[in-house]
Amino acid sequence: MRTFTYIIALLGTVWTLASAPRAQAEIPLVTDTITRQLEAFKQDDFETAFRFASPMIKGMFGSSQRFGQMVRQGYPMVWRPADVRYGAAVEDGPTVRQLVIITDGAGTLHYLEYEMIPGAEGWVINGVRRVEAPEVGV
Repeated sequence: MRTFTYIIALLGTVWTLASAPRAQAEIPLVTDTITRQLEAFKQDDFETAFRFASPMIKGMFGSSQRFGQMVRQGYPMVWRPADVRYGAAVEDGPTVRQLVIITDGAGTLHYLEYEMIPGAEGWVINGVRRVEAPEVGV
């Protein structure tokens, strides 16, 4: 009976770990999508940048021009990043949340969380939000 109880407990633990969101290093295909969009922004190629947006984002803005205007005004650090680094990624079902650390032209760090979802031709960006800098040395 103890063996059966042990096996049930072990299976429960495995199930919990397997179904919980996993944090891991950056996910190459996700970061590739983000990098490609950032490169398009640097060239003011809003048509290409808009291709990396999810259907929801495309529906919200309707055109690459309106999308580009929003990025220029609301996310200038994304439009003109001086430096881009990738932090940890968290998988949660089909969604990945990727931490992106952008340094703007003035040297200010910006921590952004990109929500990535699978699209017809790979990962697409379903949203970006500012996040607090991770605590260090706690």
